[in-house]
Amino acid sequence: MYKLLLIDDEADVRDGVALEVDWAECGFEMAGTAENGREALELIERIQPDVVVTDIQMPFMDGLQLSEWIRERYPTIKIIVLTGFDEFEYAQKAVKLQIDEYLLKPFSSQEFVEVLLKARSRIEEETEQKRNMEMLQEHYRQSLPVLREVFLASLVTRKQSAAEIAAKARNYNVDLAGKGYLVSVISMDYPGGAAQPEEAGLVSEGSLRYAKDTELKLFALVNIAEEIARRYGAGLVYLHNDAVIVLTISPHPARHDVMKPALAALEEIRQSVERYLKFTVTIGVGTVGDGPEEIKDGYRDAVLALDYRLILGGNRIICIDDVEKRSVEKLRFDELQEQALIRCMKVGTLQELKALTGELFGGITAAAVSVQDCQLFLMEIVTAVLKAAKDADLDLEQLLGPGHNPYADIGKYTDLEEAKERLTRLCIRVMDRIAADRQHSHSSLVEKAKEYTRAHFHESEISITRVCGHLHISAGYFSSIFKKETKLTFVQYLMQVRMEAAKSLLRTTDLKAFEISERVGFSEPNYFSFCFRKHTGMTPKDYRSGARDPETES
Repeated sequence: MYKLLLIDDEADVRDGVALEVDWAECGFEMAGTAENGREALELIERIQPDVVVTDIQMPFMDGLQLSEWIRERYPTIKIIVLTGFDEFEYAQKAVKLQIDEYLLKPFSSQEFVEVLLKARSRIEEETEQKRNMEMLQEHYRQSLPVLREVFLASLVTRKQSAAEIAAKARNYNVDLAGKGYLVSVISMDYPGGAAQPEEAGLVSEGSLRYAKDTELKLFALVNIAEEIARRYGAGLVYLHNDAVIVLTISPHPARHDVMKPALAALEEIRQSVERYLKFTVTIGVGTVGDGPEEIKDGYRDAVLALDYRLILGGNRIICIDDVEKRSVEKLRFDELQEQALIRCMKVGTLQELKALTGELFGGITAAAVSVQDCQLFLMEIVTAVLKAAKDADLDLEQLLGPGHNPYADIGKYTDLEEAKERLTRLCIRVMDRIAADRQHSHSSLVEKAKEYTRAHFHESEISITRVCGHLHISAGYFSSIFKKETKLTFVQYLMQVRMEAAKSLLRTTDLKAFEISERVGFSEPNYFSFCFRKHTGMTPKDYRSGARDPETES
């Protein structure tokens, strides 16, 4: 079943369409209705319909303005426009917005059904094209020669000089010329959080089916990513370690100029994969480098960003600059054990941390090592722990105690069990402090957003984009933590602030409704009245009368 949203300011049109169409027979379900374009915005974000049917002439936001908004944010949604005969020239403008179908009023239920079936046929054709895995697999093999694939993989796996990279790029006909370099890693979200088939508890035969299915999904994902990245000029796309790499190379050095087209392309990739391939992906985005020799570090940052899927959830874009403070340059550890320990303290669970420290100390016990080698190994563990604490801007003196030196403790341990217990406790303290600071940081960020909104709600152009620009964070990350902290979307919170201000002005002043509308950020008085009635259940005039009724106030 495909989801459909109907927007029309005439109730009889909405009711007539809802009752006269056999939705199941057409392959659709009526997912919701709205009276105007503005009311439809939040429904579209929440429902994410496959098809939107909208009238052209509506109050507050007309059908073409709504269509333009949809095309910018949800390019895969099919749009059907309803128009009167005298609006035909107006409707022709819809061609520029790539409207899929239009229907002339008045129309019969049969005419409406025919248009629906055309839209459904187009959706199914596009879906079939995206799902043709075997064709995509062969296309991928032919489009990426082995040598080029190996070279691109080497950019993210080992450090190379700029001269060495440039020479190989010329040999393999890969254009890496630019001033800004950004690596993004697209990772499939596996059911139940399993990252490997064996983690999903599959037997050998099932593992083979799982691996084949995963391979086909990856090829389909590459095909979609290549198509969209090419359209946005967002860079090279290729496979590496069961993930898809998007290497954005920009002629501009400024971070904003590199990130803007890349994030737009990545968001469309994410939405297209969910809509057409019926699975979800999480995308980690690294830091922007100024030379091809920094691609490896950018890849590592993108993989680190993916780890925050455990905290923020999947099916989203996660920028490393949003989730980790980068006020100082990190020392990097190439050893897998060190990376795993730092990651675990940042985003792991207590159970994972204890299991990891158990493995680390189990390795010491199993190996025949000298006391000096053992102490050196313990010092490396301490260094990784303190580095994680430093990265999180923790106060080491407060964490360890005044004047305490954890390196000096290593020579005082009587046995490995004591060392394991002491170092595990240190890791747990760091983990707990990082988690507490992260929660405080989220709360602080949301409070700053609230303060800014309360100070600027009277400005009609205030939006989530403007708030995020003020806070210097991405809209996707902000939306996630704002809703988690407040249980409201930003649009709902802004409306709540405006309605409370309007009620206060109605109670305490003699201002006209249109004057109050302007003071609380509405450019159209009629839309203010519509929202006020929806929020309070009464008109501004009725609310003022009730608020000033002596019996009501008493």
